[in-house]
Amino acid sequence: MKSGKKGPARIIDAAGYSWQGFTAAWKNEAAFREELMLCIILVPAAFWLGQSGTDIALMIGSLFIVLITEILNSAIEAVVDRFGSEHHELSGRAKDMGSAAVFLALSNVVITWALILL
Repeated sequence: MKSGKKGPARIIDAAGYSWQGFTAAWKNEAAFREELMLCIILVPAAFWLGQSGTDIALMIGSLFIVLITEILNSAIEAVVDRFGSEHHELSGRAKDMGSAAVFLALSNVVITWALILL
């Protein structure tokens, strides 16, 4: 249902919904908590290890992609689980594809950091 709000009120509402999403990810998703902790460690490391602004941006950006992908994967899993726990080929496929997306995002971190640091 649309609120009909415009301008700053809409932006404030959107920020609140985003915060609810972060809170839900933190409370319900161990993988998100682990990846966020990894980011808390690696973001400062990117500033220390990066040789240029571009290096730092790529290193941090690759970490943010993991968080974004994990939240989207968790959203997919929540929607699939909402419709029932019985096994269905399409439900399994959706969850597997979300997991594959997270794997690719994590692979992107490894490749990006390796190419910059080696």
